Amino acid sequence: MFVLFQSPKLQIFAVTLNKIFYKSLKLLNNMNAEVSIIMGSTSDLPVMEEAAKILNELEIPFEINALSAHRTPDEVEIFAKSASDKGLKVIIAGAGMAAALPGVIASMTSIPIIGVPIKASMDGWDSLLSIVQMPPGIPVATVGINAARNAGILAAQMLALSNPELQKRLIIFKNSLKEKVVKANQDLSKVKFDFKVS
Repeated sequence: MFVLFQSPKLQIFAVTLNKIFYKSLKLLNNMNAEVSIIMGSTSDLPVMEEAAKILNELEIPFEINALSAHRTPDEVEIFAKSASDKGLKVIIAGAGMAAALPGVIASMTSIPIIGVPIKASMDGWDSLLSIVQMPPGIPVATVGINAARNAGILAAQMLALSNPELQKRLIIFKNSLKEKVVKANQDLSKVKFDFKVS
């Protein structure tokens, strides 16, 4: 869709906007997922969407699927064994309780797996220990309980090793974290108490 404007400046702006729109559309249509976010059940989505949010913020193409190591083992095997051919570079797998999903996927692919223990029972300790205690030769990088955002950041850092543009975006992101803490500290200095000395 193209609109003609009377003003030459507005016309140039419209042409530029049109180019950006169609370039973005073309990029979206040609994108392949670099990260796969897998969860054992859609009930895990409130936790796992935090990984999706940070990947989205850092402009990393990703996909999301629900696969269960116990209820859909054949589908998990197909996924894991075809992940490399699909062009995936990192897999973030979240699971609760027995939490076999990250380890099962790790046993069938050489792609790095980041495990997210989900708090479903025992305050999440069962899933944390299930994911972190992998046998020799089958590593799963494991973040904290329900820490899907950190899993997304870790995936981004892995990808940034071979992507200078992503590395720049990560540096900006990390600097923004520092700025938030500095501002929070400045705000604390304004809090008044009778015996507060600083």
